[in-house]
Amino acid sequence: MGGTVGAMRVHIVDHPLVAHKLSVLRDKKTPSMIFRQLTEELVMLLAYEATRDVAMEEVRIETPVTETTGFRLARPRPLVVPILRAGLGMLEGMTKMAPSAEVGFLGMARNEETLDIVTYAERLPADLSGRHVFVLDPMLATGGTLIEAIRFLYQRGAARVTCLCLLGAPEGIERLEASLGDVEVDLYLAAVDERLDERSYIVPGLGDAGDRLYGLAE
Repeated sequence: MGGTVGAMRVHIVDHPLVAHKLSVLRDKKTPSMIFRQLTEELVMLLAYEATRDVAMEEVRIETPVTETTGFRLARPRPLVVPILRAGLGMLEGMTKMAPSAEVGFLGMARNEETLDIVTYAERLPADLSGRHVFVLDPMLATGGTLIEAIRFLYQRGAARVTCLCLLGAPEGIERLEASLGDVEVDLYLAAVDERLDERSYIVPGLGDAGDRLYGLAE
């Protein structure tokens, strides 16, 4: 299930396994070890959908029977970029689905005085020309971090940006669309929840994904 919001295409991955795994993630009794495992599995399901139209090229291969034409990921290879720190918990699932993709990193945080999103760390190829970049961030809440990440990647020359999030809030999706204007982005989500609370937590949500991934919530 999905739709187009301006230049942003929103895809909700409506599948029984996605719904099941997300329900277990939401449960506050789910321990960190299981939370990490289910996050990996859920990202693999999201990645399966998000990579449907990834660029491919033909290649000649020899089977045990004969020669034939096969396909492989086109060059330049896709680039997977988790946003630190919680996005790291999604990396394993994504790279299992696309093991030949390259990996970069973005560290972003809010300046508590100016409320601006600042990039405090980045490890990316110098030139992203022609690259299809897959951004990993578990929670799309207010949308501030994801907006700045998308802008940063396009400024570095990315040809296309696709974002994978476990959950999104309507407020964050609306802000993303309003802030990016005509910039084209594909957004893949396991679910869109009801709203943000006064602390900008997604409701019903699943809590702080980073804390739960790394055992800090127990």
